[in-house]
Amino acid sequence: MASRAKRFFEQLLFYRSAAIGLAIILVLVGISVYAIFAIPYDEAVRLWRAGEQHWLSNPRNALPSWVNIFSSKKLPETIILDTSEPRPGVSKAIVPVLGRFSRIRIEFSFDYQYDDFPSELNLFFKSRFNASAPQLTVHWAKPNGEEYVLNTMIISREDKYYISNDDRLARELRRLISAKVNRTIEYDAPVTLLLFAEEDASILNPSTAKVMKGTYRLWIEGMAFEANVDVDARLIVYGKVYGWAGTDHLRRDIGIALLWGTPIALSFGVVASVSIALIQMFIGAVSAWFLGRVDTVLQRLTEVFMVLPFLPVVIMISTFYKINIWILLLVVIGLTAFGSGVKNYRAMFLQIKEFPYVEAARAYGAGSFRIIARYLIPKVLPTIIPSMVLSVPDFVFLEAALAILGLGDPLAPTWGKIIDDAFTYGALYKGLYYWVLEPSVLLAITSLSFAMLGFALDKIFNPRLKEA
Repeated sequence: MASRAKRFFEQLLFYRSAAIGLAIILVLVGISVYAIFAIPYDEAVRLWRAGEQHWLSNPRNALPSWVNIFSSKKLPETIILDTSEPRPGVSKAIVPVLGRFSRIRIEFSFDYQYDDFPSELNLFFKSRFNASAPQLTVHWAKPNGEEYVLNTMIISREDKYYISNDDRLARELRRLISAKVNRTIEYDAPVTLLLFAEEDASILNPSTAKVMKGTYRLWIEGMAFEANVDVDARLIVYGKVYGWAGTDHLRRDIGIALLWGTPIALSFGVVASVSIALIQMFIGAVSAWFLGRVDTVLQRLTEVFMVLPFLPVVIMISTFYKINIWILLLVVIGLTAFGSGVKNYRAMFLQIKEFPYVEAARAYGAGSFRIIARYLIPKVLPTIIPSMVLSVPDFVFLEAALAILGLGDPLAPTWGKIIDDAFTYGALYKGLYYWVLEPSVLLAITSLSFAMLGFALDKIFNPRLKEA
């Protein structure tokens, strides 16, 4: 057995395409194993379905970070400063004055050396008080020393200030900066541009506005009106790149679905392909061996399933019953088990059952199912291995196609679900090509790897296909 296995792999690796395909499959299997242990399935589903509030620290629709390697323009990464996690550039002081009153001062400073503006700018507060909420004033200072008052607010125990969505602040900043450059800013300049732009004539046009690089400061001054008050603040300067896969419209890390899409796609494709091939082969063997009524019933049943429209039936089942990915797999196997392959296998077994060694087995009293399992199926099994490998991409694409049509598992983070979300929320219209390309490339690579391996196996098991 060892020598036969060694000879088989020597034959297989003789074909360069097989070696490449096998290497890609092994990499995909490695990614699958990593995903299973690094992020358990239940945790991956929880993260993927958590909603935007869970991902508020991530930028929305951010490109993958590796884009900066190939771009001449350095896109900003997210900067997070939090008073609950002391670090350079973060300070907090609550100083008692006049009995119960306290003065609050929180300061953030950060160095901004990117070539583009942030996507958003937000503040999050957590405070502890009994009855009287603290009153805070938020200030902003640019590297050139220009200072602005952003807002004065009374905060609740958990509060947030979406600076980049403050229309009142945007109008005030446009008025102040227009006065400095002696020209009116006629477009609806976003707050992030106004707070980070050079204050010269270039700001009059969004395409020419330049980032002012240097150290920025945001500080908060306020008063607490009772004893034992505490306030923590978190400043997030959202970038335009994030992680190795980027983010989507809900700020979710697309890398989670790309990782977990790998084991789901492989398991769906391999299990469906192998199961359907073995079931069809067994049905074909039973039909050919017993003939008579058994053959008639199996063949009529096969013909019924052959004329059933596969996709409409799957659509109907998925619409009426919200099934998960594994139930969907069983539905696909059930609808395909009695397929055209049954008739092909039946024709093969009708010839094999007349071979002398089968007659000899029957003569010494071997049972029907022993003959089928020990003499018929092993004769055919090697020849169907290439077709099983070649059919894996069909089922991988089927799972993705069903997800894109909204018929897959609504909870499972899969490649098809990523593509569905991308088209639903206008990824191509917005120029977010990475959102579609990443899962699409993985689908193509997976299919190509199994195709290269399958064609090589076909040449090994069918010598007439070998090239001269």
